[in-house]
Amino acid sequence: MNVTEKPAAPSIVERLRYQLGGSSDFIVRFIHEDPKDPFMYAVCYIDGLVDKNLLAFLLEAVAAEARDESGLPPDLPMSLASRVPVGALTDADSDDALVQAMLNGEAVIVGTGLTGGLCVAIPGGPSRSVEEPSSQTVVRGPKDGFTENLADNLSLVRRRLRTPHLRIEDRVVGRYTRTKVAVVYIEGIVQPVILDELRRRLDAIDIDGILESGYIEELIQDTAWTPFPTIHNTERPDTVAGHLLEGHAAVLVDGTPFALIVPVTFFKFFLSSEDYYQRHDIASFVRIIRFIAFFVSLLLPSLYIAVTTFQQEMIPTTMLISLAAQREGIPLPALLEALLMELTFEVIREAGIRMPRVIGPAISIVGALVLGQAAVQAGLVSGAMVIIVSFTAIASFVIPALGMSAAIRLMRFLLMALAGSFGLFGILAGMIPLLLHLVSLRSFGIPYLLPVAPLKWRNFRDLFVRLPWRALKERPAVIGSRNPRRQPRTGPKKEENRT
Repeated sequence: MNVTEKPAAPSIVERLRYQLGGSSDFIVRFIHEDPKDPFMYAVCYIDGLVDKNLLAFLLEAVAAEARDESGLPPDLPMSLASRVPVGALTDADSDDALVQAMLNGEAVIVGTGLTGGLCVAIPGGPSRSVEEPSSQTVVRGPKDGFTENLADNLSLVRRRLRTPHLRIEDRVVGRYTRTKVAVVYIEGIVQPVILDELRRRLDAIDIDGILESGYIEELIQDTAWTPFPTIHNTERPDTVAGHLLEGHAAVLVDGTPFALIVPVTFFKFFLSSEDYYQRHDIASFVRIIRFIAFFVSLLLPSLYIAVTTFQQEMIPTTMLISLAAQREGIPLPALLEALLMELTFEVIREAGIRMPRVIGPAISIVGALVLGQAAVQAGLVSGAMVIIVSFTAIASFVIPALGMSAAIRLMRFLLMALAGSFGLFGILAGMIPLLLHLVSLRSFGIPYLLPVAPLKWRNFRDLFVRLPWRALKERPAVIGSRNPRRQPRTGPKKEENRT
């Protein structure tokens, strides 16, 4: 930015106003050395995007510069910078840069002696405070969660990883939204090949706008033709910090509380950050419960349909008589009966989410009880089917990741149709392609079923069960960390990082 002898502020203000289409939220505050003289400086900003308290300090500093100036100083930007007490101050020489700065929550100073303008970062406006995550609650552990403000989210991660090796790379994605995206990783732990692939996929995004991290999740995943999530999303800062320490990379998007973690494997969706905050034996027991709930949610309705329709000889005699008595007078076959109940519970679940928060849970519980009891009394479904479907729905909520739970719900309907058509052979015919599909999946080139396929015995210490921390001296060998050890082998001496 150069000092000129010719006032440039009037033309700059008019050009900025023209670029913004004369929008009413474009505010200009003129500052005069003398009320009778033309203005010396103008502070331009977008109303609602700046902090009003910081703006007051900025206006006072610019007014003091206008009062004390005698002629044009040799370095006007430096003179202003010495007076401005708030925000990072940068210069911009083009109108496009000035407009983009204002849209990013900065105030722009233009005036006599400036060919461009000075941009002062004083972002503000309405924002949500840090609260407990709503989708991933824990009994023991931190209660703070990400918000829609990218700067706040980065600070939450930085507070947990106070190391100079934490790296943050900024990007802007979206031609119209100009959404800020941050890539976060720990230098010396993350694999460079994964980091380079993540950068390449982000740079290849060319879209009008990014309104939520789900846009980026779908645009950078390995394949879209799978119901299973290949990128993990979370709104917990401690979960992001834990994955970064294992060699993963995180993508944080401005405007959403959900961060993305890459790469990820199938078994990561069954782990919770709370597993590492409580005793290893309790955590191991809870993990086993989650895997049992996975199989129950996926297979229980289809197994019931298969054995009651085709393989009745596998049911004990007393139970078979009881089931036969319950199904007496039921007009629908077991497959249609199960589909009717499953669709009813899916509608109730979706309605509970969309309803107002005050009445949503009450309507969900009352609706499920009333409809289930009424359906049994009306003779449309059997009592055993209500129990099967209810337990299946409850088991699906045990899985910590909502994306994996949704994929299991879709696969459940497919297996139910196969079980109603071919019995247990249909379930087997559906499970084999499902396993082959899981084996073929990749997350940023990492096998989806690792460490089971291919087999990595070292990771079994923190897979289905969690051994004590003293036994977890090495990071999981999922993505080939550059620094595999997180504890020394013996003794208190720290081992140097291998880079």
